[in-house]
Amino acid sequence: MAENGTIHQAPDKLKLLVLIVNRNKAEYYLDLLQDLGLSASFSTQAEGTAQTEMLQMLGFGQTEKELILSVVTETRAHAVLETLEEKFSTIRNGKGIALTVPFSAMVGLNAYRFFANTK
Repeated sequence: MAENGTIHQAPDKLKLLVLIVNRNKAEYYLDLLQDLGLSASFSTQAEGTAQTEMLQMLGFGQTEKELILSVVTETRAHAVLETLEEKFSTIRNGKGIALTVPFSAMVGLNAYRFFANTK
């Protein structure tokens, strides 16, 4: 409790969202993440190295990938992952891999507010 008697709530923890998709669907997923309220997403080209049998089992038809990194609050992470899972199964050639990794620290209140998408 602060000196003036107000109670401060602990900030929502942040997670790094890692998304790997076919390169030709990267723009779609970047737009989707923005629509879901994620403030910043970073994208880079990647190359898959899985064997053909593994690619077929996972439903991936190409090895040209896009690695998308974004930040999501812990309270929103589950909903974002569920939305991505639904899109992976319904978008033609839209399969992908998504996971989150917890942040252990964040330096600076402004950086936190930006990534948490708070004012």
